[in-house]
Amino acid sequence: MAQLLKYEDFLERVDNIGFMTLSNVLPGFPSLSDETAEEDWHTGDPETDPWVWKDRVAKEKRAAFGCIIGRHKGFVSSHMYSLFYTAFHPYEHMEERRASGIISEEVWKLWQIFEEKTLLNTSDIRFEMGVTLKKGGSKIDRAIEELQQYYYITVAGSRRKVDKYGKEYGWAANVYDKVENWVPSEWMNLNTGLSSDEAREIILDKGMDISKNVNRRELAKMLGMSYK
Repeated sequence: MAQLLKYEDFLERVDNIGFMTLSNVLPGFPSLSDETAEEDWHTGDPETDPWVWKDRVAKEKRAAFGCIIGRHKGFVSSHMYSLFYTAFHPYEHMEERRASGIISEEVWKLWQIFEEKTLLNTSDIRFEMGVTLKKGGSKIDRAIEELQQYYYITVAGSRRKVDKYGKEYGWAANVYDKVENWVPSEWMNLNTGLSSDEAREIILDKGMDISKNVNRRELAKMLGMSYK
């Protein structure tokens, strides 16, 4: 397995294989945790810390990051992003999905917030939704994951908290934006004219190519696809 030491190594790896998860969620499928040294994580060095890379890559728009591999955190390259969007973003408008009972009230309310505001972190979202970490926070966390899974919102970078004196503190938290605001237009001009089923098959084929000893059905499940 490749050992990724530098940020540029990571960028080249994602670009070459197309997509990978952050942690090992399916043995044999590429993950950043498997391809980096444990001692390099959480050092804060933007060149060598994989924990920093995940936010940096989204901020710089070198690849997408978020709960976008099924509901798992992972990365999708620029040349495969439109395939994932086509495969997982629903055709129906959000209003139709609400009327059909497909989405929860939390997802609907959260989407209404993103229709008006951008670049929100989890604390911002909880404040806007009137919940706290302990009271209602878990439902909101699931709603954030769902909007990422179906390519409505995405991680756009990270931001640290600021105290009353304007000084930053603590670990940086993910900041989210609507996909339509964040994604470079040239990414979406690739792989046009495909149906969602065709895009899913291409993703599955690619996933099998980059994996080792992985069952196609298990891969489909990890990606959030039904397998026929």
